[in-house]
Amino acid sequence: MSKTPQRIFVTGISTEVGKTVASAVLVRALKADYWKPIQCGDLHDLEFEKVLAWADCPESEAHPSSHLLEHPMSPHAAAERSGIRLKLSDFTRPNPDKTLVIEGAGGVLVPLNDTDTVADLMQPGDQVVVVSRHYLGSINHSLLTAEVLKARGIQGFWVFNGDPNPETESVILSKTGWPFLGRLLPEPLIDADCIDRYAQDWGRRWTQITAEPKVSEAK
Repeated sequence: MSKTPQRIFVTGISTEVGKTVASAVLVRALKADYWKPIQCGDLHDLEFEKVLAWADCPESEAHPSSHLLEHPMSPHAAAERSGIRLKLSDFTRPNPDKTLVIEGAGGVLVPLNDTDTVADLMQPGDQVVVVSRHYLGSINHSLLTAEVLKARGIQGFWVFNGDPNPETESVILSKTGWPFLGRLLPEPLIDADCIDRYAQDWGRRWTQITAEPKVSEAK
């Protein structure tokens, strides 16, 4: 029996925390396809174009977004400005016979409409990578994100964005019990060579931690 292809959902503890860079690293490391269900704002600088350029992986394909909204706002507000109302049924997930990296918009509780959030785009079996960027308040935002995902029966994997911060990271790791996947450091330039350096490390680490039994969640 063939193994079901992996579905990796990349989310973050807030906006502008490094989800797109992390997605490009995973696309490169796993020779995966990419899907951004919804993008809000700057439609002249599309996320999928950056991811494909940075990953520089001929095997990878970017699947069309379900919605491209011009206003740089929360999806529910950007949609309203465009005269539409988002529905979960709008989002038909691509189903390639290979690993698919899905990049969410903002954090897990970013609203799509009056009732649904980005977390509702996640499906059973998804492996969720959470990008946590170091700033004052990031511990709280990280642990709140983890609580939301745990309530849905989801175990995540951590990516930390920033120089090592043991005081912050040790608390997040110990309280969640989730594995550490990798780190994004401050880079003067994000390009294909930069992404490839990360991908070599993350690819080895991903294989290792996904092959191990699931880590027990902290009480």
